[in-house]
Amino acid sequence: MNQPLIELHNITKVYGSGDSTVNALNNVSISVAAGELVAIMGASGSGKSSLLAIAGGLDRPTSGTGQIAGVELFTRSSERIAKLRRQTIGYVFQDFNLIPALTVMQNVALPLELDGLPASKARAEALVALTTMGIETLVKRFPDEISGGQRQRVAIARSFVGPRRVILADEPTGALDSRTGEAVIRALRERIDGGAAGILVTHDAKNAAWADRILLLKDGEITSETKTVRRAEELLSND
Repeated sequence: MNQPLIELHNITKVYGSGDSTVNALNNVSISVAAGELVAIMGASGSGKSSLLAIAGGLDRPTSGTGQIAGVELFTRSSERIAKLRRQTIGYVFQDFNLIPALTVMQNVALPLELDGLPASKARAEALVALTTMGIETLVKRFPDEISGGQRQRVAIARSFVGPRRVILADEPTGALDSRTGEAVIRALRERIDGGAAGILVTHDAKNAAWADRILLLKDGEITSETKTVRRAEELLSND
């Protein structure tokens, strides 16, 4: 098996205190190797987005350890984690998280430029990612000048840009029609097959079918693991 690029061990996340305490995650462990895509399914509130945010270094757990591409996640400074996200982790947010004042091209090229890549080279790589998403004609538009589906594809292109080895996607096809959604998942699968590791949070069985493994999350705990969508749907329907 290829070397794990995503390793989370005994992750627990508690929000609030006293009567308002919420146990979002309880002792969750997950390992994803290079070339592997893992789908996470579960009901709303099961902890899927919390787990993805912790894997991406956007949040810290209450307890537990984690590594991305061999780099410890939770003992590094915020600046070191931000650099890791720019260089290694591509994150697709549910709400796109695009910068309104930047063009499509500038949004996608930004992580590379922040790391010191010359603008011309950063934008050349951004164009490759935008072409993969079929939106290379939108490079001069601003986010508020394009549709929700197009903004989603821009966000995905930004997650693919450069040599990132870890892709984390939170419902990446939620704003897309079925045909475009399939193209996006196919592009994600191709990136994984090229040596990246990925976690896909999804409620869509068609998307989960592209994964190598499917983990079912319930009340902050991984309750089952399967390699078939049919079995995942059976387990979800029994919850």
